[in-house]
Amino acid sequence: MFRKKPMFVNERANQIIEYLKIHKKATIGELAAALFASESTIRRDLTEMQESGLVARYHGGAILLDGVGEVSLFVRAEKDAEEKDECANIAINHFSSMFMNAKTVFIDNSSTCLVLAKKLDFTNKTVITNGLQIALQLSQKPDIQLIMPGGHVHLSTSAITGSLATRTLSDFGIDLMLSSCAGLNATGAYELSLETAQLKQVAANQSKHRVLLATTNKLLTDASYRVNALDAYDFIFTTADDALVKTLATSGANIINNKLNSVPPPHG
Repeated sequence: MFRKKPMFVNERANQIIEYLKIHKKATIGELAAALFASESTIRRDLTEMQESGLVARYHGGAILLDGVGEVSLFVRAEKDAEEKDECANIAINHFSSMFMNAKTVFIDNSSTCLVLAKKLDFTNKTVITNGLQIALQLSQKPDIQLIMPGGHVHLSTSAITGSLATRTLSDFGIDLMLSSCAGLNATGAYELSLETAQLKQVAANQSKHRVLLATTNKLLTDASYRVNALDAYDFIFTTADDALVKTLATSGANIINNKLNSVPPPHG
């Protein structure tokens, strides 16, 4: 019998990850001082984080695993859970006809799309996903053709990426792409890793329609690799308030937050 790895989802894990993003590596003493915690506490935290695939340990310290700062899906799913649920509900209230007409749907590995996937009925649809947790959820539902691209499996992000995955996606015709992002500003949607950005670019190019979900913390946030301009998406659904949404007005995107008085028609 396999031992189930613990899910480490407390706030201190996020703080450790943020510290390692900046400093690349850190000793237990450095982390203890930065986080105002005892060294024994940090040592226990790092042990659990290593078992969850977040960090690699070396004698006296730790480094962030490959993924260019992408945080474990378990940590992301726990963070801002209520807001992600709200964002998913906003999307469902506005794109139902587009979803109903789609026969083939791509869903990325984001924690927000995981929440959305749990709410949608994919009966008699083909679903393509690079998200291990999303695939696990949908595999338990009947009458779904579920496809995962081959590629590099990232334990820390529960995702499949890499050149093999992008080549596999390029062979599909996709009716609807459901995705999120690491950051979003007037110039486009961004990701933290090149591999993730490239996979989403291919999925977008193969899709007739594209939907982006973004919680408030994603807006006006920087990341390294651009996926698409905002007007490449048919809809962008967000929980951000009107003031934040209006900062993206020059992008020409169709952004819906359920708070705006009017909603422009989808382009295309």
